[in-house]
Amino acid sequence: METINRLKAALADAGKTNKWLAEQLGKDPVTVSKWCTNTTQPDLYTLTRISELLKIDIADLLVRHRR
Repeated sequence: METINRLKAALADAGKTNKWLAEQLGKDPVTVSKWCTNTTQPDLYTLTRISELLKIDIADLLVRHRR
C-alpha cells in the first residue's frame, strides 16, 4: 500500500491521538485510524480542517512523491 499522507506522524509531532482527532472532527475513530494507516484518505476539506486543528501547513500532511 502506498503512503500518501503522514497524518500519523503529524499527530505524534503535535502530541495528539487518533481519538482526539476523531472527536474534533466528529468522525468515527476507525475512520481516523484508516487515514493514519493510509488504508483510506480524507477528502481535501477534511485535510484542511486537520491542518487547522494541528496548526500546520496542509502540505505537511502529504508525502511528496518524486517521479
